[in-house]
Amino acid sequence: MTGYAAVQSNTVSSAQDSESGTEGNSRLGLEIRSVNSRFLDLAFRLPDELRQAEPALRELLTARLKRGKVEIRVALESSSASSLKAPTPATLQRLGSLEDSIKSWLPHAAALSVADVLRIATNEDKKPHDHSEELTKLAKKALKELLSAREREGARLKLMLLERTAQLRALSAQAVPLVPKLVEQQKTRFLERWKEAMALPDSKALPEAAQDRALSEATAFAIRIDVAEEVTRLASHLDEIDRLLDSGGELGKRLDFLIQELHREANTLGSKSASLELTHISVDMKVLIEQIREQVQNIE
Repeated sequence: MTGYAAVQSNTVSSAQDSESGTEGNSRLGLEIRSVNSRFLDLAFRLPDELRQAEPALRELLTARLKRGKVEIRVALESSSASSLKAPTPATLQRLGSLEDSIKSWLPHAAALSVADVLRIATNEDKKPHDHSEELTKLAKKALKELLSAREREGARLKLMLLERTAQLRALSAQAVPLVPKLVEQQKTRFLERWKEAMALPDSKALPEAAQDRALSEATAFAIRIDVAEEVTRLASHLDEIDRLLDSGGELGKRLDFLIQELHREANTLGSKSASLELTHISVDMKVLIEQIREQVQNIE
């Protein structure tokens, strides 16, 4: 099922500046995108400093999601105020001493630039900040919003599926009265063929043995094309689908199985077809069942 959620944390404190005593700030942002898929496929896009949080995020998501191709993006933005600061004299002295020592061994080594000094001094005083708690809170909030979006989509899918099951019931009801009609037509056809074979005029009745034979042929034909069993099973499967849709919960796999059974009954009904009307009903059923199947694959 599809869905999207994006959340952002309030500014959180990061490492404290050892020189000024002020705290730098950073902001966390998290996005979750979900598209249709028969299975659960998680993809994480995390900054390097948050890679260690992936197992916890994966556990959180797999506990609530069962299907869908889900992408999780996390962004960590640091304020520029804390990224640049004046190096202390002690730091400069230490860097100068280290540079002299290195040049004594590597006389052709490039000298430190101002940018190098600022970068080293800034990174030296940085202390890693643990964003795990803030990230977990954001993930729970985003997951809640994503599930709400998917629930809204699920409500729309439910209406569509109920509409399709109602159409299948209507087609099934059209098929039931066709069988007796076809049997009567076949019985009449058998009797006419017997008259032609025996060269009897229309005014003269068939012998009793011939009538019995025609009735036997009509009975065998009725048994062969009878679709009452298929219609009954179709109704049972449709009732179960409606019940599952009303009950909610995790029902994707159960619906998958019922759709397979609907396909089987529609195929059997088509194979027993002895008229163009029944064939059309079978084809229309298969189209509706395929439409249901495509949507059911997206339901958890």
